[in-house]
Amino acid sequence: MLPCHLTTRVPWALLAPIVALIFSLILSFTATPARAGPDQLILRHDGAETSLAIAELREQADVQFTFFDPYKAEEVKVRGLVFRDLLEHHFGRVPTELLFQAWDDYEVSLGGWDDANWILVTHQNGKPLSLRERGPIRLVERDYGDRDATNLRNFNDWVWMIRSIEAVR
Repeated sequence: MLPCHLTTRVPWALLAPIVALIFSLILSFTATPARAGPDQLILRHDGAETSLAIAELREQADVQFTFFDPYKAEEVKVRGLVFRDLLEHHFGRVPTELLFQAWDDYEVSLGGWDDANWILVTHQNGKPLSLRERGPIRLVERDYGDRDATNLRNFNDWVWMIRSIEAVR
C-alpha cells in the first residue's frame, strides 16, 4: 500500500485553466509598452509610442562633466547625452513643449529644450543611475550660471526618475 501523500493527485484538467490564466497575465504585463519597467524610456509623438532601452542610452552617453548638484549639496561626476540631440533624432525636431511622467507619478509639462546645455544623465560617479539615485535617467543643466545652488526653487525645471516623454507641441 502506498503512503496517502503519494496517492493524492490533482488532475491536469483542473490545473490547466489556472496555468493558462497565469501565463496570459504574465504575457499581458510584459507585452504592453506602457507597462515598461525602469529599463525602458517611452517616447510619444503624433500618436506613436517608441520604447528605448535605458541600456542603449547609457551606451550612447558621450558627455561627461563634474558639477555641484544642488539637491545632493555636493560635487558629482555625471555622464549622459545632449537632450536636444536625442529629441531631434527621435522626434525629427525639438518640440516646443514636452510632457514628462516620472516613476514616482510626478507629471509636468515644460518647454525650452532647444539648448545643448540640457543633459539627459544616465550615470553618476561612474555608476548607472537607478531609481534610488533619481534615475534611471534625469535631466540637468550642464551649466546653471550664477543661480544660487542653495535655493532649490531655482532648479524646478530639472526632472528625474523619467518614465516617459511626450511631445505636446
